[in-house]
Amino acid sequence: MKKLFLGFLAVAAVTFTSCSDDNDTNSVPTTRDLTLDITGLENLGSDYKYEGWVIVNGAPVSTGVFSVDDSGNLSQTFFSVESNVLASATTFVLSIEPTNDPDPAPADTKILAGDFSSNSANVSSTGIVGDFANATGKYILATPTDGEDNNEFSGVWFLDLTSGSPTVGLTLPTLSAGWKYEGWAVINGTPVSTGTFTAADMADDNAATSTFKGDMGNGPGYPGEDYIQNAPMGLTFPTDLKGSTIVVSVEPDPDNSPSPFTLKPLAHLVPSDANHHDTLIMGAGPVAAISGTVTR
Repeated sequence: MKKLFLGFLAVAAVTFTSCSDDNDTNSVPTTRDLTLDITGLENLGSDYKYEGWVIVNGAPVSTGVFSVDDSGNLSQTFFSVESNVLASATTFVLSIEPTNDPDPAPADTKILAGDFSSNSANVSSTGIVGDFANATGKYILATPTDGEDNNEFSGVWFLDLTSGSPTVGLTLPTLSAGWKYEGWAVINGTPVSTGTFTAADMADDNAATSTFKGDMGNGPGYPGEDYIQNAPMGLTFPTDLKGSTIVVSVEPDPDNSPSPFTLKPLAHLVPSDANHHDTLIMGAGPVAAISGTVTR
């Protein structure tokens, strides 16, 4: 996995001395606890883990790894770190890393960050993943890959037809490296992806490879999906999306989960009286940011 760190071009080697007697080369460095108070993180499964980092003299130093259970509880909230390292730290960052990770540097998928003020840092996803305060969304129900006027309530496309011609339906910030958007239709409680994307004015990443679409091409050049065939277990395609929930989430890249990630800046319950090809307006999603406090 390619590694970056907030514009830093290289990870410098940093040598730390003990806070105890500088003349005693056999002394053990003193340590102190770094405490995490963070809610909203989700279980990453067995393939990935969370890893904390402090920035010292412009370089990241790992503070340790942990997992999160299905209830959002951290497997560990106290981490023993060399005292002089914590005293010199300016920033805390939390990243998502492969469980088997030979690279000592942070991955692109950084989910929280914040600067220390005295002995605490207020950390948030807003500044490091994206700021979704002004995110807006529009979509239509239609199935352009299934022929004309066939099963029109069985597809969702993130575009705006208000003017009579398709225009961009999503207003979203550019994401930091390591993240992608993903559209979803939650059908009878089962989330089914429309595909991942980084730009709202282009077809999504699975436009040419989707197994759900019909046989009439890839559809318009915007994120979206026709649920026509090859339904997941428990569902039947074509379907009717009225009463389903349409979601835009922010996903780590790479991502091994078949469900939406915890960051969901936009969502909308499709009205029972919705008409196909009408432009529907999304509202704020359930989670636009994750935040917490780190204390040293």
